[in-house]
Amino acid sequence: MADRPCIALIAHDQKKDEMAAFARQHERALSQFRIVATGTTGGRVLEAAPSLDVTRLKSGPLGGDQQIGAMIATGEVSMLIFFTDPLTPLPHDVDVKALTRLATVYDIPMALNRATAEKLIDFQ
Repeated sequence: MADRPCIALIAHDQKKDEMAAFARQHERALSQFRIVATGTTGGRVLEAAPSLDVTRLKSGPLGGDQQIGAMIATGEVSMLIFFTDPLTPLPHDVDVKALTRLATVYDIPMALNRATAEKLIDFQ
């Protein structure tokens, strides 16, 4: 299992249904990855696509974003799909910005919406 690349999945509260639908629609493509996800997002992904290899971390506001950021920094995560909600204020917005900054610094593919995520998955 460690030989498969690792992808991180995160979704803000208003985007969790969309992430679950994305995982269900792309279950076959996502099965080529080990997946790490923040707590609630990971649970929703597993409900929608139970065959996926998903490791659930802490929820985003409780440190899950930082856990994934650390995994990006150590080279464990090779792609980030983060369905963000730009219309809802987030108390942990600083954590979100730090996570997307790390993905940029370490030059890993990152999708912040479904349209981009589908393009990334199509190229795998």
